[in-house]
Amino acid sequence: MQAFEYASPSTVKEAVAMLGSTWADAAPLAGGTDLLSLMKDYVMSPKRVVNIKGIKELGGISAKSGGLRIGANVTLDELASSPALRAYPSLRTAALGVASPQIRNMGTVGGDLCQRPRCWYFRQGHGLLAMKGGKSLVVGGENKYHAIFGNGPAKFVSASSLGPALVALGAKLTVAGPSGTRTVDAAKFFVDPKSDTEREIALAPNELVTEVLVPGGARNATYEVRHKEALDWPLVTASVAMGKDGARIVLGHVATTPYWAEEASKMAAGSRGTDAELEKIAEAAVAGAKPLSQNVYKVHLAKVAVKRAMKAAMARA
Repeated sequence: MQAFEYASPSTVKEAVAMLGSTWADAAPLAGGTDLLSLMKDYVMSPKRVVNIKGIKELGGISAKSGGLRIGANVTLDELASSPALRAYPSLRTAALGVASPQIRNMGTVGGDLCQRPRCWYFRQGHGLLAMKGGKSLVVGGENKYHAIFGNGPAKFVSASSLGPALVALGAKLTVAGPSGTRTVDAAKFFVDPKSDTEREIALAPNELVTEVLVPGGARNATYEVRHKEALDWPLVTASVAMGKDGARIVLGHVATTPYWAEEASKMAAGSRGTDAELEKIAEAAVAGAKPLSQNVYKVHLAKVAVKRAMKAAMARA
């Protein structure tokens, strides 16, 4: 990999000051399960790596304002094993879905939210849009794991395992930057880039996610469809949250962002959970799908995931 400076701040303020004004200036290092691989492949070559592992204020899981506060440096294993997750089975399922114990022990909540796409065209240096000669390499190439929703030029799927569940639960992220902190809805944190110079998350190069705030009170569940139980990423996921203010159905691994199926969510709010109702809700959830040449199977899997996530959520007290 390219040579780089190394910094190890002890506070969020120090860490932010060590980041740069462009993505090439610096990159934060937490678990390192994704960043180091990208650096070894020269997909990312930051001039400075800022180790944020030792920042105590980024840790911890605690109750807050009727919900849950999760520090950005909390590992996926800590998250999955926390007693506080009993009321958030959708998050626990998503965390355990990262099926490698090694990655769960090292990977962090913030790292999961900010990880780069696993699209093989991007990983081979073709950029977020994977364009060559003005044409998409994805559309005419191997695309069985790519997006089935979206009209933009990007065809990768959002890599975050926790993203769909957090969007469904209406979570908010606290982001620290040079001017202080700001709050971002999880639904707006993930971005559909229109050029290779953009990022797939709503962060500036000199900002850090510091915590996730998750409201309580909603029945929730996540259902994943995957090839195997060993280390593998899901083909499709569905996260459902049903509360006093309505319902949210959010699909994962089908679009460049967690896909909020709004019409299906409206139908789910008044559902009694009959097979006929669930079938209609599932159909509505995939109504806008535009599969590529090799991933039409994702449409059927998404319907199955929605129905099973709905049943699981409605079965909870």
